[in-house]
Amino acid sequence: MDVINDKEELLEQLDVWRQHGEHIALVPTMGNLHPGHASLCDVAREHAERVVVTVYVNPTQFGEEEDFDDYPRTIERDTMRLRKIGADILFIPSDETVYPFGHDCATVVSVPGLTENFCGASRPGHFDGVTTVVARFFAIVQPDVAVFGQKDYQQQLVIRYMTEDLGLPIRIITAPTVREDDGLAMSSRNQYLSEDERTIAPLLHKTIDRIGAELESGHHEFEELEAGGIKELEEAGFKIDYLAIRRAENLATPNRDADDLVVIAAAHLGKARLIDNIVVTI
Repeated sequence: MDVINDKEELLEQLDVWRQHGEHIALVPTMGNLHPGHASLCDVAREHAERVVVTVYVNPTQFGEEEDFDDYPRTIERDTMRLRKIGADILFIPSDETVYPFGHDCATVVSVPGLTENFCGASRPGHFDGVTTVVARFFAIVQPDVAVFGQKDYQQQLVIRYMTEDLGLPIRIITAPTVREDDGLAMSSRNQYLSEDERTIAPLLHKTIDRIGAELESGHHEFEELEAGGIKELEEAGFKIDYLAIRRAENLATPNRDADDLVVIAAAHLGKARLIDNIVVTI
């Protein structure tokens, strides 16, 4: 695996692969890699001969009170993990490479509608930062496919919409959420949990999983199911950001005839903000 910081060096290698007819998959990350990220690389390898992983902690997707300064930066460990996985390139760009005119003067890519609720409502400007940085990596790497995790359900939906709306020739692949043995979705922010909080955290998945089972069994009183889930989590010590049942395709409010639904949730537990979701068919 090559570790590359320079954009021109990256482009030279990508050009060699394209001349040999090889397809390129992109896996954008902020580092602090865990087995969930490894699964994204495995999925990427299924769809392309070459896998490029980016590690860049993007400042424009963090709010003023969020954890940009404290976000774990573990580049040596990440590099070792990616070598074992068998990625072809680890690209670690500088701020100047990603934002050549600086953050304040950067062109912003914004997706209206899909970004205005849920994580978009509780983290104003977050998705503008995500789509802006992803669009920049798409422009630099020009991959054939890009892989994102289902855990960040709204994010992958927003990126799909952006890619289609801009007519980018990139196939977006959503990889399944990877979980701990007790069901907790793997996340770089799980390390913020205290020992006691870690024992409580799996209840988030258990709650939305139970709601999904009730939906599949014919219980379609959506507001009642949402209220019950919120109450259960609050009683356990979670501070709820949102818990909702929505259409899987666009996060719209469903009617009783909806086919594919997603149960999405975000909640604070101590210093950690946990998100999770499941997709169900009714």
